[in-house]
Order: sequence, then C-alpha cells, then structure tokens
Amino acid sequence: MQALVVDDDRVLADLVGFTLRHEGFQVSLAYDGQSALQKWRDEQPDLIILDLNLPKVDGFTVCRRIRAEADTPIIMLTVRGEEDDIVRGLELGADDYIPKPFSPRQLVARVKAVLRRAGEKHVPAVHRVGELTLDADRRELRIGTDKAIFLTPLENRLLRYLMINAGHVLSSEAIIAQVWGLEGGDRDMLRQVVSRLRRKIEPDPSQPTYIENVPGLGYGLVLPSE
Repeated sequence: MQALVVDDDRVLADLVGFTLRHEGFQVSLAYDGQSALQKWRDEQPDLIILDLNLPKVDGFTVCRRIRAEADTPIIMLTVRGEEDDIVRGLELGADDYIPKPFSPRQLVARVKAVLRRAGEKHVPAVHRVGELTLDADRRELRIGTDKAIFLTPLENRLLRYLMINAGHVLSSEAIIAQVWGLEGGDRDMLRQVVSRLRRKIEPDPSQPTYIENVPGLGYGLVLPSE
C-alpha cells in the first residue's frame, strides 16, 4: 500500500514515514500543501496523513480539494487536539484525526482502523426510510423530491447505520464502533457528526424530528408515523 505523509516538520514527517514503512507501506513525503496535491494526483496513494498547518496551501484546502474528487482515507494531524480545527477538518471530509504529540502505536492503530473501514465491502444499495432516500455509494441523501444533499464519509456511514436500524435506539458505543472502528472515535466526535448531520437534514436542528437522542443511551432514526 502507498501512503502520502504531509507535514512541514521534516523530523515528524520522517518519523511517521519510518513507522508506516515498518508496517509495510511504501511512503512518499510532502512538506507543503502544493506538493501534497501534486503527489496525490501523480501517485494516487491509498492513505494520506495530513498536517493542517502547511505552507503554500493549508491542510484544510488540501483536504477539501482531495475530497471533492476522491474518497482517499485522510487522517489529520492536529496540534493539541484543538476542537475548532478538528470540527472543520471533519466537516471537510477527513476520516479521523490524531492530536500531536502521538505515539507510533497510536498512529498504527488509527491507520489500521481507517483502512479497514475504507476496505469494507457492501452490496450497493439505496436505503429508504419514510421520505429519506440514501444512496450510500454516492453519499447522496434526498428528502422527498428535494435536491440531493451531499454527505461526508462519516455522515454517510452514520446515517446508513441509523437507517438500517431505523426505529431502534443504538448505544453510542455501538455507533462509534460502526462508524470509526474500535480504535478511533469517541462520544465528542459522535456528537459533532450528529450535529452536522442534523443541520443538513432537519427542518429545525434544535428540535430534531429524524435523529432522536436518548440521554444516557444513544441515538436512533425515528420511523415515520403511519
């Protein structure tokens, strides 16, 4: 497998590259956003480790441009887990994040979880619950006859799981395991994705009618009343 590591800290980039090579990856390094985009187009890697604070073209822009064309798994590197950066990166379509500093063991666990999710095979299907129609392969949701709503990979996985289990409240732990895998994700990240999804699909996100929350348990997709 091919990995692209993007970080202007050359020492850290070398460390991440060394860790991934030890796991059997072929690794390319880029030290600015412009070079990262060029290497992504030329090499089409299977995974991108992306720092957000980059010269020339910042990491947010790199993520947005890549996500507009491909579903290449992207793991962000953030400083001290700053929430605003994490939220913005996930909204742009990143699959996971790792706050600096991190251990090689943590990096490997996150990489394996992201690649496992990306490699999961499923039968192409369109899911329908009431007026919601989700084309999970295209990451497009329609509400009735309205224009299609484009979903990020995390939003798509979350909504698909809720639609498959419509009418049932799912524990936060079960949802996190399904959407992120056992090695990634937490309750704060889940709340962020639920909040973003509600802003896209709910008439009034402050009073949701599609995605319900049961305090102390989790979330569920409400079945339409007969």
